[in-house]
Amino acid sequence: MKMYVAGQWVEGHRTQPVLNPFDGSVVDTVPMATADDVERALAAAVRGAGTMRRLPAYERARILRRAADLLAARSEEFARTITLEEGKIIKEARTEVARAVEVLALSAEEGKRLYGEVVPLDAAPGVTAQFGFTIRVPCGVVVAISPFNFPLNLVMHKVGPALAAGNSVIIKPASDTPLSALKLVEVLLEAGVPAEGVQCVTGSGREVGEALCADPRVRKVTFTGSRDVGERICKVAGLKRVTMELGSNSPVIVMPDADLERAAAAIASTGYANAGQVCISAQRIIGLRPIYGELIDALRPKVEAIRVGNPLEEQTAMGPLVREAEAKRVETWVREAVAGGARVVVGGERRGALYPATVVADVDPRMRLSRDELFGPAVALTPAGTIDEAIALANDSAYGLAASIFTRDLDRAMRFAREVESGNIHVNWGPQWRADLMPYGGLKESGFGKEGPRYAVAEMTETKMVVLHVE
Repeated sequence: MKMYVAGQWVEGHRTQPVLNPFDGSVVDTVPMATADDVERALAAAVRGAGTMRRLPAYERARILRRAADLLAARSEEFARTITLEEGKIIKEARTEVARAVEVLALSAEEGKRLYGEVVPLDAAPGVTAQFGFTIRVPCGVVVAISPFNFPLNLVMHKVGPALAAGNSVIIKPASDTPLSALKLVEVLLEAGVPAEGVQCVTGSGREVGEALCADPRVRKVTFTGSRDVGERICKVAGLKRVTMELGSNSPVIVMPDADLERAAAAIASTGYANAGQVCISAQRIIGLRPIYGELIDALRPKVEAIRVGNPLEEQTAMGPLVREAEAKRVETWVREAVAGGARVVVGGERRGALYPATVVADVDPRMRLSRDELFGPAVALTPAGTIDEAIALANDSAYGLAASIFTRDLDRAMRFAREVESGNIHVNWGPQWRADLMPYGGLKESGFGKEGPRYAVAEMTETKMVVLHVE
């Protein structure tokens, strides 16, 4: 495929292959952008921002609504592309496409709601001849840097709101999974997005992404990815608006009064979807000692039932990791934990990029399997004596994106909601749950800013204060 720069599909001087994680075959190739490509994209985006700003909100909404319909009509094609380039099972890929359609439709609606407010200036001393109100205006050029694990929907959570708010947007998709984003640009252009309202530049994150983030013509950077890359972007971005959706190692507390079957089902569902490559995957399972053994017994058969294999086969429940190197890393972390006294209850045997759904019990919270973001198909179980200890363990992390508790006690649930340092709190389900319309974002080193179309549109606009001096 070609990348889209300055109103044209261009090939570039060098290309890089996009590999199928399951069998290593080449799905397609994409260009590796040069500094000149980046400059042309930026110059075009500045012009595109002017065009987008002048489009009435109704017209922007109409374009995005048409894009949602066009995407829905190509849903199976997009789902297959997602599976081939990223490795998630086809069922999950179809769900991702459906969610992306919904995000586009939500963005179209939120673009109609750029409300200001009247400011009662006469409430200030001596003010009698001034009338004040605010208006919201687009930021201008938005750079959207997306991760590999949701190559369509997480792009959409940036692109849909950016266009709805009247910005131009430059997409820098993940190097491993650029094809879905490029196909999305086809849809947006067919729907009527102005030729320079969107760009899609492929290539190295360090070379292309840093050049885009550092440029003063860019007024907003929205990034989803690792904590370390996010920190680097913040350092190079300078004085511009940024939204950071970074990593996590989500805790799940299971209390003695919990429904253990429900807890086990939720952990199996939210710990292994997309081979655990989700920033809000259940990772640290903190079971209270009275039910710790029972929880393991309830979880074991559910995890054993997760069939790993070819993600294009309908009966497969979990596919490969995005690269074999990532599967090897997961294998290393699990072996380190076992060497330190933990035990593998289920799984633990890697085959190429395939790593089975794995349960590791008796994990010391100081182990890397618990402290860092695994981003793979294993959960780490640790016992706790009291709810105080469990909450302390949940908070003993640099991250704070999502957390959950299983309990029938409302007081415990509300204490958990108040005291656990996380941006998304779940009661009686796992942490890997998101409705695309909700405010979504983390605390601590999991980032700042919120996604969800309503909230992202607000982050991609700026407020002007207007004062009318009247006699």
